[in-house]
Amino acid sequence: MQAIEITRPGSPDVLRLTERPVPQPGPGEVLIKVAAAGVNRPDVFQRQGNYAPPPGASDLPGLEVAGVLVEGDFSDNNPFGLRPGDPVCALLAGGGYAEYAVAPLVQCLPVPAGFSMIEAAALPENYFTVWSNVFERGQLGRGEGGTRETLLVQGGSSGIGVTAIQLARAFGHRVFATAGNAEKCAACERLGAERAIDYHGEDFVAVVKQATDGRGVDVILDMVAGDYIPREIDALAEGGRLVFIATLGGGKAAIDAGTIMRRRLTLTGSTLRARDVAFKGALARQLHEKVWPLLEAGTVRPVIHQVFPAAEAARAHALMESSAHIGKLVLAW
Repeated sequence: MQAIEITRPGSPDVLRLTERPVPQPGPGEVLIKVAAAGVNRPDVFQRQGNYAPPPGASDLPGLEVAGVLVEGDFSDNNPFGLRPGDPVCALLAGGGYAEYAVAPLVQCLPVPAGFSMIEAAALPENYFTVWSNVFERGQLGRGEGGTRETLLVQGGSSGIGVTAIQLARAFGHRVFATAGNAEKCAACERLGAERAIDYHGEDFVAVVKQATDGRGVDVILDMVAGDYIPREIDALAEGGRLVFIATLGGGKAAIDAGTIMRRRLTLTGSTLRARDVAFKGALARQLHEKVWPLLEAGTVRPVIHQVFPAAEAARAHALMESSAHIGKLVLAW
């Protein structure tokens, strides 16, 4: 099969089209003939040499694919009744930049009705991440603010951001977002953000405090960390939750523990790639139950900025590093 490999740590041009043996599924795994693969920020980190695959995972980048099931172990733990020939999208620990990929069966979901393979490939990484962090760790809708709460999404025009905005709005919550320019802010508001904040010229703490009558927001989804953290603590409501999913601005900050105690704040976060199959399978079942109907009804949709031929993965990575995109980048075979 053809695949895109990382020849050495470095800039996008270290990605190279190569040939590899077709991987073989093991117990509980299936082989997928890949039609399209999503491009994600962790792929960039891996290419740069800053995010090694977990033990046992493919060295090829790529954390999500859509395609057709070819063969594998369908005997046990098949919650969606999948069979060879079925179109699926799947979350991977690696290996998605290839014509064939192996995934645990429980991490495969049927392609939503009416979705193309390109659209389906844009779903797993973002939707698994947002569901796990906003609705599970962040407890949006189940915190001290009651069933209707407020969410601030840092980086609202990213693939994660556009997903979080749409899902939170679909479940009836108020959403605010930050983005880097007027075009991106407008896109966030079209997707359902009540107010998008241009972080180059506006103070997100002041904006959300004004919009919430001084109360602050219940949940913040943060991909920045660093010196954002003390300001985010200021922007949280009583009982608020700050959820980290990346540290693009740095991993360290000085915080006031007394404020956290007095205002009953929670600081948490997670990474998804290294979690075990059982955890990811449970997320897949929740998504199928609670989110797939929203996708099939058109209530939420993936936002795809650009599709690249798989052989041009380097161009996709260069665009992602520029942060000029809104939504997802996808590779097509």
